[in-house]
Amino acid sequence: MNWLGFFEMKGYAWYIWGSYGVTLLIIMVEILLVVHKRKVVLQQLRLIRDAEIKE
Repeated sequence: MNWLGFFEMKGYAWYIWGSYGVTLLIIMVEILLVVHKRKVVLQQLRLIRDAEIKE
């Protein structure tokens, strides 16, 4: 098997590599959303903590 044959995947390369690409994109977006949500939650917890300290 040569590399060109491997990457062409018997004519199904667009479907296979496209699926890998979409999956990778979705995973990256999910990671970014989790990181963003974590920052928001930590900020909210800090605000709550600071409000309780001032009381």
